[in-house]
Amino acid sequence: MKVRIGADASADEAEAIASAMAEHVGGEVSVYVGDDAEPAAVEDVAGDTNSPPGTGGTTGTVTPAADDLGPTDREATLRAEIAEILDGGPEKYKEQLPEEDKLFVRDRIDLWFSGDGNDFLFEDGRFAEFDADDQLPADGLITGAATFEDRDVHFMANDYTVKRGSMAAKGVEKFLRMQQRALKTGQPVLYLMDSSGGRIDQQTGFFANREGIGKYYYNHSMLSGRVPQICVLYGPCIAGAAYTPVFADFTIMVEGMSAMAIASPRMVQMVTGEEISMQELGGASMHARQSGSADLVARDEEHARELVSQLITYLPNNADEQPPKTPGRQPVASPAGIDSIVPQEPNRGYDMVDLIDRVVDQGSYFELSPDYGKEIITAYARIDGRPVGIVANQPNHRAGAIFPDAAEKAAEFIWKSDAFNVPILYLCDTPGFMAGSQVEKDAILEKGKKFIYATSSATVPQQTVVVRKAYGAGIYAMGGPAYEPESVIGLPSGEIAIMGPEAAINAVYARKLSEIDDEDERAEMEAELREEYREDIDIHRMASEVVIDEIVPPSELRTELANRFAFYEGVEKELPSKKHGTVL
Repeated sequence: MKVRIGADASADEAEAIASAMAEHVGGEVSVYVGDDAEPAAVEDVAGDTNSPPGTGGTTGTVTPAADDLGPTDREATLRAEIAEILDGGPEKYKEQLPEEDKLFVRDRIDLWFSGDGNDFLFEDGRFAEFDADDQLPADGLITGAATFEDRDVHFMANDYTVKRGSMAAKGVEKFLRMQQRALKTGQPVLYLMDSSGGRIDQQTGFFANREGIGKYYYNHSMLSGRVPQICVLYGPCIAGAAYTPVFADFTIMVEGMSAMAIASPRMVQMVTGEEISMQELGGASMHARQSGSADLVARDEEHARELVSQLITYLPNNADEQPPKTPGRQPVASPAGIDSIVPQEPNRGYDMVDLIDRVVDQGSYFELSPDYGKEIITAYARIDGRPVGIVANQPNHRAGAIFPDAAEKAAEFIWKSDAFNVPILYLCDTPGFMAGSQVEKDAILEKGKKFIYATSSATVPQQTVVVRKAYGAGIYAMGGPAYEPESVIGLPSGEIAIMGPEAAINAVYARKLSEIDDEDERAEMEAELREEYREDIDIHRMASEVVIDEIVPPSELRTELANRFAFYEGVEKELPSKKHGTVL
């Protein structure tokens, strides 16, 4: 077949068209540029057609028709137009990407959606702004559908080579359609963000419109709790662009590459006079450690994809489905060691992860927000193949006392887990909520309220383990008996009390002890009072009075939890009839 294309076409474009059409017709194709007598490219391919992900092609076997009909110049012209769109923005901007360790957006899509269990399916709005005077391929925003880790997903991805991934009318329209279709399909959404924000010089076309950029966040809100929304940041996302990652259920930033802020450093300097770099203002480290807006920080683009591929295995497609199960695996370390991990001394620290490793399936522990509110662990894992969300106090950090950041982190994790039907396991070892003037200024009551509210409102199966200390309102937030978990079980090291023995004795007997002049006699009295108090709060008394359901040998904890989560898998819980609660 001979095909003639426009005189301004490049040799690369001629070769691309020849290759594509040869695959399509299963025979030889010669492409001529302009009035040239000799073909600029010749391809002869027969048999299977395998279009690469990100090109909008299909994968499968194409059998040529019995007749000799084939594409005309009209199709060749279309293919040339598509090839130009797929090439992205100006070459000079593509050349800058390696300097920033970034992939070109089409290569990024190939990274995400090629290989076993992954496939690019189709793209929408590829010709957006095709007639624009400026070079605006796809209007800088790619939307479509793909298979990711054997799951159908919607996705969007900014093209940084097109006006720095900025948003304008046609790209906004594509974004909105993608979100609205996700509401209909009930499939997860991936946001691959790399946007400098809205195009200010074109704001009349998308900013305040009913179906403009403001609708993004309305749609985010409607999707919230309906389907998982996962966002990966690949660059500085400023102003309006920064709200998508914080509206997402899970946000992954790339160290040294990602940033998000309500305004750019230049705008901050104009408004406040503060001079600050983009990374200091809103980089991955800041959001992972201080604001809590980043759930995970990746080393590079490949690591970011790997993190999402792990995360999605714990989540269902939508709120009507259950999380996917896998064959169970033995823990990385023997449950027989649990009792040795928990110290005899109530105030001695230890790493709660060591205990978790002896309860959950090997290789399944996946912690979120590890650098924020470190005194509480929030993680997904599996117990005998069943996904669970873990909320655990961390005695190795601030003795496991609950500070405002940790309370907020736990509340949000419980809320998300409950939305997507992931059962919750509480591992309680805390002296309670922290006291002091600074935590009061940091809203310990307000954020502690959110923690308790989330625990109260969750309708998924919940199991609580009193590992050691369960003091003060800490046991309320950590799923204590009053919060109607399916079970409250204790280890022999457990204690439940308003406060620890030292504080209690000081509060109740301070005057009486001060009246004893002899130091040895006073110390003896303190020891006696402390022992009496410990007997009163001991887990055995709680079990004797059926405050808790059971005390289990630590080496049997994993089996006990596996059996209980399996038994209560289909439990139905109802909240009181109301529009919604008033706690945010």
